[in-house]
Amino acid sequence: MSVTEASPLILHHLNNSRSQRILWLLEELGVPYEIKFYQRTPEQFAPKELLDIHPLGKSPVITDGDVTLAESGAIIEYIINKYGNGKAVPPKDGELIDLYFRHFAEGSFMPLLVNKYVYSLVPQRSPFFIRPLLRAVFATLEGRLVERPLKASLDYIETILAKSGGWFAGGDEPTSADYLMSFGLEGLASRSPELVGPATLAWVSRIHERPAYKRGLEKGGDYDYAKL
Repeated sequence: MSVTEASPLILHHLNNSRSQRILWLLEELGVPYEIKFYQRTPEQFAPKELLDIHPLGKSPVITDGDVTLAESGAIIEYIINKYGNGKAVPPKDGELIDLYFRHFAEGSFMPLLVNKYVYSLVPQRSPFFIRPLLRAVFATLEGRLVERPLKASLDYIETILAKSGGWFAGGDEPTSADYLMSFGLEGLASRSPELVGPATLAWVSRIHERPAYKRGLEKGGDYDYAKL
């Protein structure tokens, strides 16, 4: 596919979504880009307009000339491979960790966080007379299906970050693992900081202090998870 130089990459950006980490990456790499903004519906779903960009109707999505690409992991790999110029590459001894967390982020970690969110949301949005029953039911589900694997995941993340002393793969700058893990860990650190260890909280703070991250926030608009 040909990509015309005259047309910068476009990020289709949904507020309070995974697309914020794409903004951070684009700013870190200095990639020329434009933003097309989309707002969640009152029910917190992505708007139907995103279906005009990609059949799944979700964000993030990028268009880069003739390329239209969804999925955070695929987008991050595509941008780093095409525009990285040697940046965001893990050191040799961190390559496997980077590879692992690149897939762990969406394959194992985010499903736990989504389930945790859904189990709390359903009782809140149910008719008031069955709310107490549903709270008990979903609290039991969360305890059995989410709490133990989430704690194990967070303990493992804490161990890796404490050992690396900074970014997931070590080294002096974030790599794809950091970009992919940022959304989920930001959400936990801002909403349930008691679940997150000190090395993980320090990692989130390190992200928030980066000038490129701050530029992404300024350009991206509403994002609830940028505070600790």
